[in-house]
Amino acid sequence: MAETKEKRYKWRREDYREKTKGLLMLNTGDGKGKTTAAIGTMVRAAGRGLNCCMIQFMKSKHDRYGEHESFDKLGIEVHTMGDGFTWDTKDKSQDIKTSEETWALCIEKMKNTDYDLLVFDELLYVLSYEFLDVDSVLETIREVRSEQPHLHLILTGRNVDNKLEKIIDAAELVTEMREIKHPFHVGIYAQQGIEF
Repeated sequence: MAETKEKRYKWRREDYREKTKGLLMLNTGDGKGKTTAAIGTMVRAAGRGLNCCMIQFMKSKHDRYGEHESFDKLGIEVHTMGDGFTWDTKDKSQDIKTSEETWALCIEKMKNTDYDLLVFDELLYVLSYEFLDVDSVLETIREVRSEQPHLHLILTGRNVDNKLEKIIDAAELVTEMREIKHPFHVGIYAQQGIEF
């Protein structure tokens, strides 16, 4: 039997961080798949040895989702910090407090130079609801990216409109998921393994 030679990709080189241009990526739109796409990118990155972390702003810290199970197996760090979606909490002051605490963790992870890819899941919702100041968030992201040009960031969430145009302008990649059909509209609700 012939010996198989391991394929070596050009990008897998010792100077990976020095030669890599980190991307600011936005997954937005009213369609399903924003978090799912970010998770897929993390799985790919982890498979290539990149150190990844996801911080979830709105999903309840009291729940465990399918991605948590997968991330445990892949060694991907995840922090679910939310109190549930805003329509569950109905307490704007608590939502703002939770958002500020979660953003503080994001800053900590961005300033830690151990990461290659960070995902801030639902941050775009938080910004659109004005739970955090978009200018302050963007300034912090710019500072970190200038110090760590290899760092990739993915931000997810709906409602990227005119007030978040600055975020769109700062990003290198913006993907809008557009709903064409959704099972919810015919009475099929969220299912384990598909939505959570």
